[in-house]
Amino acid sequence: MIRNVAGSVLALAGATAAVWSPFRAWYDGRHGRDYAIDELFTGITDDRSEVIGSILAPFLFAALLTLLGVLLRSRLLVALAGVVVLGFTVLWMVRVGQAEGGLTVGGDGAGLGDGVANALGGGILLLIGALVMSGRSRAPHRVDRPPRHTRPTLDGPSPQDPSTPEPPPAHPRAPSPYAATQTYDVPTGDPEQERRDPPPKS
Repeated sequence: MIRNVAGSVLALAGATAAVWSPFRAWYDGRHGRDYAIDELFTGITDDRSEVIGSILAPFLFAALLTLLGVLLRSRLLVALAGVVVLGFTVLWMVRVGQAEGGLTVGGDGAGLGDGVANALGGGILLLIGALVMSGRSRAPHRVDRPPRHTRPTLDGPSPQDPSTPEPPPAHPRAPSPYAATQTYDVPTGDPEQERRDPPPKS
């Protein structure tokens, strides 16, 4: 939470510095809003551009990305805003260096002005803010696992398994009251043998 707040403050400060930079002097006292956006791709001229079509346009787009990134806690959007600011600033420096034959820094308003410093600083603050932010906190992924059953052993079912029914108690078999107490000889089917050995009388 603290990292998101600190990163958001840095990102908003960087976006503010980037949007304010075109209203400051960029080179030889000429403000950044005087440079047309298409001059960054075709070449720098002395023509003054309208504010909406100047270098301010990509910086406003970067500020919009910053606001969305802060609201959504998206480090990617904030980092993308920083890349846009730094990319257009470096591209402007390359085009001006080609038109002027080189870049100079002077203390009397000549050469690079504080507007370029604001743009570079704003882009760096945006990247630092994206690194400081922790982003969205993800909820832990919970997996519902089925109950674990233990395998029955040779000695019987495990007492830890509540799903195994208990076996019925073993009862000893009562003796039958009709059990025979006297043995009889089974006739063999031979009449001669039966006459010789009559069955005993009960």
